[in-house]
Amino acid sequence: MELPRRARGDELLKPGEMTSLRRRLRLLAARHDVTAVVACAFDHRTRMLPFIYAARRMAPAGARAIGSAMVDAGFEKTRVVLQQWNPNFRPSRMRVEGRIPDIFMVSSMQIHSACCKELIYDACGIDPGHRPLIIAGGPKTVYEPWDVFNTDPADRWGADVAITGEEYVLLSLLEALLQLRAGSESLRSTFIRARNSGMLDGIPGLVYARSRTDGVAEELVDTGIQRLLGDLDELPHPATGYRLLERPSHRAGLAARPLEPGEVRRYSPIGSLVLTFGCKFACPYCPIPAYNQRQHRVKSGERIVDEMRRLNIEYGISRFFGADDNFFNHRKQTMAIVDTMARAQIHGRPLHRVVRWGTEATVHDTLALRDDLPMIRAAGLCALWMGVEDMTAHLVRKGQSVNKTLEAFQLLRRRGIAPMPMMMHHDDQPLYTPGGPYGLLNQAAMLRKAGAISFQVLMLSPATGSSLYAGAYRDGLAIDSAAGRIVEPRMMDGNYVVASRARQPWRKQLNLLIAYLFFYNPIRFFGALLRPKNNLRLYDAALQVLGMWGVCQTVRRTLGWALRLMFGTVVRRRRVPSSIVPMRGVNGEPASHALSTAPVPPLVQVGTGAPSPGVLAAGK
Repeated sequence: MELPRRARGDELLKPGEMTSLRRRLRLLAARHDVTAVVACAFDHRTRMLPFIYAARRMAPAGARAIGSAMVDAGFEKTRVVLQQWNPNFRPSRMRVEGRIPDIFMVSSMQIHSACCKELIYDACGIDPGHRPLIIAGGPKTVYEPWDVFNTDPADRWGADVAITGEEYVLLSLLEALLQLRAGSESLRSTFIRARNSGMLDGIPGLVYARSRTDGVAEELVDTGIQRLLGDLDELPHPATGYRLLERPSHRAGLAARPLEPGEVRRYSPIGSLVLTFGCKFACPYCPIPAYNQRQHRVKSGERIVDEMRRLNIEYGISRFFGADDNFFNHRKQTMAIVDTMARAQIHGRPLHRVVRWGTEATVHDTLALRDDLPMIRAAGLCALWMGVEDMTAHLVRKGQSVNKTLEAFQLLRRRGIAPMPMMMHHDDQPLYTPGGPYGLLNQAAMLRKAGAISFQVLMLSPATGSSLYAGAYRDGLAIDSAAGRIVEPRMMDGNYVVASRARQPWRKQLNLLIAYLFFYNPIRFFGALLRPKNNLRLYDAALQVLGMWGVCQTVRRTLGWALRLMFGTVVRRRRVPSSIVPMRGVNGEPASHALSTAPVPPLVQVGTGAPSPGVLAAGK
């Protein structure tokens, strides 16, 4: 299910294209009084390890970046609503300056798609004469855009258009609409005219419906794979987005004003920033390389310093997370960034004494930069989330091994950088291996001894956009239900065992809980406090407290699923999720975002929870 690649040499926008588009839109926006609301869908049932703290204490970059882009393009009357903070928000009740917004946008991950649909459904209940243009985007829509459109004539709802790309695609759509808009015509009416005339077909990164008069989609038109922004310095500044955040509350509508700048740090003490995109590894379970068209995209060190400086001065934020795919992916580019950061100052003080930041990298690339770690630490890096997955490299080979992983962790600890391993549990891995390093608990113990501050372990699950996704269904590994409980989108986060060829998948579910309880517990908390004094001791103890709280929530939410897998009938799904509405490209070619709809066998019911012998063989 990997996204197809554009023609070689045509993957990226030309330098300056994003800047020129932003400038043109400001001129257009000055002639149109456009209001907009950007909502970030969030299912609160997903609040558990490993993201239980960050889920509500770090305003996500996606919806906030869209808000920044809107204001930068001249649409000042924009509000960003986070369902993390506003669980009762209803689009039908939203008002900006006393009127229903012209545009309602919703961004969603796959695990939050149920809430995304609820928001779209509610927005569709607005009187047709005042209904806003509904735009869906985010990771869910990038890979499964069909899921936000209506197919039921008895229950009319659905987005008007899905964006399968980044800010440039949205701004290109708005430019096309504002050039066509007549007087005070609603933007939704303008969109319908533009859609029907084919004016949107030349904007890669859109999916829209061709409908009958009753609003039911007859077919979906896919305009193709987006062109990516290569120079991330051309992005609008993230500081703008923070002043658009809706104040946390339980109200259904919007407050008269967004959150005050002085209050932002109270609710979002961690700032999420985009530093780089892309990874040189091609792990079959990961959609990142294909999404990035095998490109590595970066911001300059000067731009990163400016973002941290402004966010610190304007909002008081001093802790940042770099939303990277692999920050150490390219040594020369990485060192150019950290060299600038190490020399930078905020308020006349070195940057690393004012702010702290963390990001993601691999074991292989960390060791490749072993001699540069002092400079990297001087740039303010204090925590590194490491994509270890499996120390023995049975699951995937990314240049890691037991010895290399332990060496990398020890190097980081000596430099004052907290190593934060990210692990994957899989069917072939036992809970414990006597005298060996293969078992999940064996690896957790070694990582802890080597200095791991936190611990993240998720079950290998079919990820949309990855090369393994379709095979997990066709091979009968995907679970459709257990004891009558259907697998919901919110359960696709790796905390639930939803795909396994194990005959007793409940064991894998319990393994995850046991591993967390092994790493986060009162004994390790007191052990962290009593360690010889070092600059990570209190940080270690604090994360033990957060981890124990997270374990309680994870057990509460997933133990019931383990019992269903243990005692109930497990039904496996062999039909790959795909659009039930025909999809096509703009010139009749296959749609870039469609999956194969070849006939497949029906659901297979197996009382033990195991796939058939033929499926087991295929899974191996």
